[in-house]
Amino acid sequence: MKIRRALLNIMILVLIWTFLSGCSSIVGDEESVSNDRIKIIATLFPQYDFAKEIVKEKGEVSLLLPPGVEAHSYEPTPKDIVDIKKTDVFIYTGKYMEPWVEKLIENMDKDSIVVIDISQGIELIDEEDHDHGHDEKDPHIWLDPVYGEKIVDNILEGILMADGENEDFYRQNAKAYKEKLAELDKKFEETFSKTKHKTIMHGGHFAFGYFAKRYGLEYMSPYEGFTPNAEPTPRRILELIERMKSTGINVIYYEELIDPKVAKIISDETGAEMLQLHGAHNISKEELESGISYIEIMESNLEKLKQGLIYDE
Repeated sequence: MKIRRALLNIMILVLIWTFLSGCSSIVGDEESVSNDRIKIIATLFPQYDFAKEIVKEKGEVSLLLPPGVEAHSYEPTPKDIVDIKKTDVFIYTGKYMEPWVEKLIENMDKDSIVVIDISQGIELIDEEDHDHGHDEKDPHIWLDPVYGEKIVDNILEGILMADGENEDFYRQNAKAYKEKLAELDKKFEETFSKTKHKTIMHGGHFAFGYFAKRYGLEYMSPYEGFTPNAEPTPRRILELIERMKSTGINVIYYEELIDPKVAKIISDETGAEMLQLHGAHNISKEELESGISYIEIMESNLEKLKQGLIYDE
């Protein structure tokens, strides 16, 4: 009887061990599958969204900026730096948008991390071309959908360096997304050929320089630059108010994630409606949770520009 009971206990132990081993094997397989997916960290929302469109389920794409944080003033935390050094692909805008990146790159393992500067091959606008008189470059290239296609190419090239096994999959996705960007470009071009006004009145730091240049638009901003460190001047505020009154433009735009206090002053003086023109540097927590895309942000901007520039169908 004791022998039977002992055998029974042994059998039970064997069954438990087999079950646990099976569970462990399943978890291990899942982790293996997860580890096989290419890991990507992007500094700003546009390249985060572009990269997701390219890798889809074959990659894990993370946005470095926490939701709601203003992009220009961001500095990485020690944890951010550790995470970047563990990733397969790191995507950033360029030294004029993220000056802290250059020092980080110097200390990176170039053999294990592919670093993508999305501005490669794109001619940057001097800030002084904006009549601001400073020796800086405008980093907001993603707001031009045509440059967006070049950015997709830059991201794709880096991803293929990190994961060439899925080349056909990534190339197909990139091609499909570039077609969406081309369609977006066509919508903007057709719209601005039918607007009464060609000047964007903006009460914040104007990020749409490449966008305005692409579509033959002008803009006015009271700021002497396009970063949050720039300050508006009373003279430029007055010029903008007078221009709005003389032209009859009745919409003043403001930027995302920053208090639109200057736009509010201009609105109070002119009676103009305030509308947000989203620069897509980063998104709010609510936007992230809703799954908003770059294309959706730009299409929303299009509708608001139709209103401000008076679109005539």
